[in-house]
Amino acid sequence: MSKENSLKAVIFDLDGVITDTAEHHYQAWKAIANELGIPFTREFNEKLKGVSRMDSLKLLLTQAKTPVSYSDEEMEQLADRKNKIYVDLIETITPADLLPGIKEFIAEIRSSGMKTGIASASKNAIAVLTRLGVMDQFDVIVDVVKLKNSKPDPEIFLTAAAELEVEPNNCIGVEDAASGVDAIKAANMFAVAIGNSANFPHADIVLSSTAELNFQELARAFEGN
Repeated sequence: MSKENSLKAVIFDLDGVITDTAEHHYQAWKAIANELGIPFTREFNEKLKGVSRMDSLKLLLTQAKTPVSYSDEEMEQLADRKNKIYVDLIETITPADLLPGIKEFIAEIRSSGMKTGIASASKNAIAVLTRLGVMDQFDVIVDVVKLKNSKPDPEIFLTAAAELEVEPNNCIGVEDAASGVDAIKAANMFAVAIGNSANFPHADIVLSSTAELNFQELARAFEGN
């Protein structure tokens, strides 16, 4: 691979990649669903992964037994209430909640002189990263509030690359959601997915868990791509 296309940065999703706050999100959405009398299962919760808060709320409302309609203001209030519940739940997060192998993987990237970024749909990314004790391990954390489009649109990954001052084709993106992998590929980046390979037909590499992340192996795969 030419020097122009050499690896310069690794950009991460947060939930399900750096730490697993899926349970916290599930409990928060479950509380809102119970309040509204809407059935809510763990299976349905999977559909909300990587989806923005407001779009998640709209999906949740489709599960109502009889059609429901809320004003924009009421929708905002419901989304805010969900977030307050979630923020209370993540108060318990500590560095012990980093997913397996992540601390070592990030250290390996940084010792190799590569840049790192966070491209998460979460508006609480800074709070979570601070509690995990890894805020200083990332050069850029994209401010999702300033974005127009959510995943699978590539905007968040393109923004991360721009803020890192690297070209998208010099980046690896790491995701655990199909919409996130689609966003990475749409941004013209090398996509690493964490999870079941059947869920990620477009990923360049699929690993069953974060414990399998190895920077030297991924760098070689990137260079050979």
